[in-house]
Amino acid sequence: MSMLNAFSREDFERLSESERALIARREKVLGPAYRLFYEKPLHLVRGEGVFLYDAQGNAYLDAYNNVASLGHCHPRVVEAITQQTAILNTHTRYLHEGIVDYAEALTGTFPAELSQAMFTCTGSEANDLAVRIARFVTGGTGIIATDLAYHGLTSAVAEFSPSLGESVTLGPHVRTVPAPDSYRHSPEEMMEKFGRDVRAAIADLKRHGIKPAMLIVDTIFSSDGIFAGPKGFLKSAVDAIHEAGGLFVADEVQPGFGRTGEAMWGFERHGLSPDMVTIGKPMGNGYPMAGIVLRPQVIADFGPKARYFNTFGGNPVAAAAGKAVLDTIRIEGLQQNALDVGRYLRDGLSDLAGHHSAIGDVRGSGLFIGVEIVADRTTKSADATLTTRIVNGLRERRVLISASGPRGNVLKIRPPLVFSRHNADQFLEAFEAVLAELPPKRI
Repeated sequence: MSMLNAFSREDFERLSESERALIARREKVLGPAYRLFYEKPLHLVRGEGVFLYDAQGNAYLDAYNNVASLGHCHPRVVEAITQQTAILNTHTRYLHEGIVDYAEALTGTFPAELSQAMFTCTGSEANDLAVRIARFVTGGTGIIATDLAYHGLTSAVAEFSPSLGESVTLGPHVRTVPAPDSYRHSPEEMMEKFGRDVRAAIADLKRHGIKPAMLIVDTIFSSDGIFAGPKGFLKSAVDAIHEAGGLFVADEVQPGFGRTGEAMWGFERHGLSPDMVTIGKPMGNGYPMAGIVLRPQVIADFGPKARYFNTFGGNPVAAAAGKAVLDTIRIEGLQQNALDVGRYLRDGLSDLAGHHSAIGDVRGSGLFIGVEIVADRTTKSADATLTTRIVNGLRERRVLISASGPRGNVLKIRPPLVFSRHNADQFLEAFEAVLAELPPKRI
């Protein structure tokens, strides 16, 4: 499928002369691989808290960018980066207390058995490293992911990231399974279906002479349409991969760092303890850093024999940024805020659903929310066209979200963890206004 919420050349002539000129310059020097959001792209120049500002000084309520999870340009993170940059920035082959301090603080947020960390610069690198480790430990190559998962951009990881589209070929060692659709299946079905599907994928790998190495799951299924429950439904799938000799990798790049509200890490909502956890995006509140937290026994042989080093991964500036993020989440109570404000926002969205039949389902956990837009509630048929109209309608009202899901009809609402009830009200007011503009048959 094509990228959701993408600018297309069909929209080019509707832009101002200055916007067309900047896009032309961008395309000439960056080439065709880079994409822009929205029918009318945004020209942003600064950010502060939950707001982004365009070149004309207009403020946009950011309900999408989880990288700046503490809010854009959080002073504590800015200060930490600035101070450390002025002192030293090198790599992990030298002793440095800041790196160790951060690793201790980070692993301290995980269950006790997940006690060692390895650092990268991006989530793609983290998942690539997870593949290397899993293959080394298990002797297998088979990978199981969900139908529309996104796990990264490296050659190895792109092979199990179906959301990149049909032009990116899945590896012959990869099997995909449907994401657990809580809108179209009962909780009882959900509790056994995902495990059954994973067992079928394992059987198919073995049938083709491929030994399973790992099951990797984004624990809130961000690209698959955002599915948070029922809690515990992942266990049967994890049991299945372990029985087959493989490892379970929890991809927490999107749901991690307190976003789900109920727990620091998404997998904890399911009562699980993975073999490896990959993390990234909000880890440095905009500073590029990522990594893996894992069980010591998983890395015991890989470390000495295969080795690992990343020039920039875990550098002192990254460590300072990461420590500031963890401190801020704790000091400002942002996990609890995600829980409280997220519940308030979901309640408000559910109220709107009572008046607008285009809203088929409201789901999520904390400040990670999906709203499924449908043409017909009875058949639960997706309406991707309407979803695009809503996303762009909100953009025109200076509220930013995006979309996800295999049918392109799930609003992806993922604001910074500092989002307040007042911000939630601002969002709901704009959303209701957009819904009110829809044709009568939609409401």
